[in-house]
Amino acid sequence: MPLILETIVTTLSQEGGVHLVPFGLIREGDDYVLAPFRPSPTILNLDANPCFCASSPRDVRVIAGAVTGRRAWAVVDCDRIRGKRLADSFGHAEFAVAAVEDDPTRPRYRGRMVHSAAHAPFIGYNRAQAAVLEAAILATRLHRLAPDKILAEMRYLAIAISKTAGPREREAWDWIEDKVAAHLGTDARILAAADAA
Repeated sequence: MPLILETIVTTLSQEGGVHLVPFGLIREGDDYVLAPFRPSPTILNLDANPCFCASSPRDVRVIAGAVTGRRAWAVVDCDRIRGKRLADSFGHAEFAVAAVEDDPTRPRYRGRMVHSAAHAPFIGYNRAQAAVLEAAILATRLHRLAPDKILAEMRYLAIAISKTAGPREREAWDWIEDKVAAHLGTDARILAAADAA
């Protein structure tokens, strides 16, 4: 199994507009591969400006927000590439696209790291933060999963939220629950059941 790092990836359009999205970067040797599905603003941006930045957010709401349509998070200029990075991050890495494997469904952009920097000490995520990350990944796959599978995963993840979440993790979870509920056509709240248990 390859190493996949869950990050926030930022790309720039030809006009300089920022697109911010969670992505799993696939490590292959010394490079990292970005493989977005078509259609994607990330693909359009990489074709226009072949570089990207990966940041590790300090606030897990960035990840939940990005998968639920909340992408207005503060960014600052990158150091070596024409790009932006997440302002509030443990660290970031800047990549130049070294090669592209075209594909009608999911092209692969091989990124060569040109710079990286640490911005804050990283001691570790708590269980609630990890649960938000997993729920965010799940929220990007709702159209491919059976409702029973979605509910089973969310119920399991809600246990960690009910036991260890602070205000930020609760807010992030609520955003994801809203998306899941809208997809399933229900008003039921999974976390409310976990809190009551």
